[in-house]
Amino acid sequence: MPFDSFLRRKTSVLSKIDKSFIGKWDEKIIPLCNKINSSPNYYTTSSCAGRIVLMISQNKKSHNLFLKISHELISFNWLKNNLNKIKNKLIKFKCEPPILHVVCRNLESASLLLEKAKSSGMKHSGIHCLRRNITLEIHGDDRLEFPIFNKNKVLVDDDFLKLATKESNEKLKKSWKMIKKLSEKF
Repeated sequence: MPFDSFLRRKTSVLSKIDKSFIGKWDEKIIPLCNKINSSPNYYTTSSCAGRIVLMISQNKKSHNLFLKISHELISFNWLKNNLNKIKNKLIKFKCEPPILHVVCRNLESASLLLEKAKSSGMKHSGIHCLRRNITLEIHGDDRLEFPIFNKNKVLVDDDFLKLATKESNEKLKKSWKMIKKLSEKF
């Protein structure tokens, strides 16, 4: 039997401990990741089904940027209560779409999955070829981001917070439908 370096890398990556901020897989993306990882042509390296985040606004990435993360629908009270706990920082509100990084055995398998991702609504997906890995980034495009807090003050009124809550929840629901659609096509 010939040496299969793709399978060796896949086994190594999938055996590692989860290093995500929440320390576990996002529940709503597990069925899709399981399908992808059960195929001999693919494995996932990171994934998120979409999230709502309150984070420190700065140009550099660092470990403690995220103040609050929800992978579920939020309420106006959740948002208001978390904003009331913040002190002296410029804070952004973000609603982020789903994202998956999938290493593909070859360009043909990457192209096939890319087509399925795009037809499932994840239009901002693309193939990234690296030296030994062909990585597919499957990415939704429905996001919301704005500064929400600065110098001990919420920058918007309650009506805006209620609208941001409603719009973000709708975007998450749409994201979950795309994930389900892609899982069905896989």
